[in-house]
Amino acid sequence: MTLPTPSPPRPRVVETQWSAVDAYIIDHLIPPDPALEAALAANQEAALPSIDVAPNQGKFLHILARLARATRILEIGTLGGYSTIWLARALPPNGALTTLEFSPDHARVARANIDRAGLSHLVTILVGPALESLPRLDAPFDLIFIDADKRNNPNYLEWALKLSHPGSLIVVDNVVRDGAILSARDPSPDVHGIRQFFEALAREPRVTATALQTVGQKGWDGLAILMVN
Repeated sequence: MTLPTPSPPRPRVVETQWSAVDAYIIDHLIPPDPALEAALAANQEAALPSIDVAPNQGKFLHILARLARATRILEIGTLGGYSTIWLARALPPNGALTTLEFSPDHARVARANIDRAGLSHLVTILVGPALESLPRLDAPFDLIFIDADKRNNPNYLEWALKLSHPGSLIVVDNVVRDGAILSARDPSPDVHGIRQFFEALAREPRVTATALQTVGQKGWDGLAILMVN
């Protein structure tokens, strides 16, 4: 099959409109939240990469966790804990969230943000390469959110399947990357990892999966959503 040629750069006005629509949605459906706003401010002050999920995406993850009736959540890629807070708030009082972060500096910021949100009793942060932490975890998890280095997405998929059960939900962020996944010749290891992830998913009988493109404040990207059979 011949893949379509990536479209030319979009006009700046399109990106501006995407952000304006996100702002409209957030203004109407995401009430002000001091803990989440403080987390974003702390992340910025600590010079963390500005790659947190948008507020409406964070609430989407929260709703997915509630729909899944998750009591155990695994997050691969903590950053400053913004998405962690959204997910942990979906847990029941006896729930638990384990989040994996490579950077000790990022983990320190996340730990403070999670503590400020009053969720430390629900969240465990494991610091170090995720592929070293994953073998030490006790299965199963009800929801797994993958949002780390994209080159390892095929490995994270395999571990997510090992650590899940029938009915578990697996969500993978940033799977479109401005359409770069269309190019088999893209030199980026992250794009290569996402393409390998899709190829593995196409062969995988253990899940029912789809992916959705997203646009908004975070540009043009997408989410893959998998239900374990």
